[in-house]
Amino acid sequence: MAYTEIDDPTAYFQTTLYSGTGSQQSITNGGNSDLQPDWLWIKERDGTSSHQIMDAVRLYYNRIESNNDSAQLDAGQTGATNQNVTSFDSDGFGVKNGGAVNESGKTYVAWQWKAGTALNNSAGANGGSIATTGSISSTSGFGIVKYVGTGSNATIYHGLGKIPRMIITKNIDQTFHWSVYTFHSNTKILRLNGNNAEATETAFQSTDPTTTIQSLGNHNQNNGSGDTHISYMFCDVPGYQKIGSYTGNGNADGTFIYLGFKPAFIIIKKTNAAEDWELFDNKRLGYNVDNNNVVPNTTSAEATSDRLDIVSNGFKFRTAAGSVNASGDSFIYMACASNPFTTSTGVPATAR
Repeated sequence: MAYTEIDDPTAYFQTTLYSGTGSQQSITNGGNSDLQPDWLWIKERDGTSSHQIMDAVRLYYNRIESNNDSAQLDAGQTGATNQNVTSFDSDGFGVKNGGAVNESGKTYVAWQWKAGTALNNSAGANGGSIATTGSISSTSGFGIVKYVGTGSNATIYHGLGKIPRMIITKNIDQTFHWSVYTFHSNTKILRLNGNNAEATETAFQSTDPTTTIQSLGNHNQNNGSGDTHISYMFCDVPGYQKIGSYTGNGNADGTFIYLGFKPAFIIIKKTNAAEDWELFDNKRLGYNVDNNNVVPNTTSAEATSDRLDIVSNGFKFRTAAGSVNASGDSFIYMACASNPFTTSTGVPATAR
């Protein structure tokens, strides 16, 4: 019996660190597999530039920012003022000389996901009342889905063949908050650009997604009438990706989260009270317990707080910090793998 569906996670997700030069440059990934990104998220580590999010569906030169509610910064064409990324390459990407992605003397982190299979579903087909386009991977359980909202109850076809357990959506035409659905509740919504607790909203018709469709309510954040929206969808995939929840214990000998793989990327949010999102990866700094954190809902530079250990089959908290391990509080997380705990041929992951 296989322990994982993906032996080499770097074919679908990679974290890459690089230094700014102030001149246009190409960034090459270092994983076992080449990865041409379909979703690219960049953050200046030692400065306060906004998070930069680009994808292949909206085209690489158009950007949105996780730390604010602004509409898409639409370059409209290559070489335009608003363009920060110059290309999605066969194993990396190119950047201009902008401060948010390539200032001389600054350091950067880039998180990259591969999808790669085109999605093109007309309205009324496959259970989706709204037409969708995008790029998806049923193998890695990740999809980028674009659609135009109706302002009233609707459904969209995502084509993943798995149930999305986290869906991050931005209305790219308007100044509205980011919408985050998680399996934790289909009657509540989180904001990627805010530290708010879950709020009761009509965004999902009180209905969980299925293996084919997501239900939308009449909420401007994810279904504004006539507005274009982009959704990033994540499903559980054994040995590669997991979306889950836990209860904090308020102890420096903290909660252990079993994933079934060694994580390369972890994002966490308290759901029952206001706290910042926290994001970790296996590249910054690269050893336990010094796993530096970034806050997606602010422009803050990378923080050096000692929060957690990354281990061969999950992660364990080493803090009582309220944002990740407050006693009795509820948290959700999404994690991607660097290595499965055991490959399909029985090779085990090593501890960090």
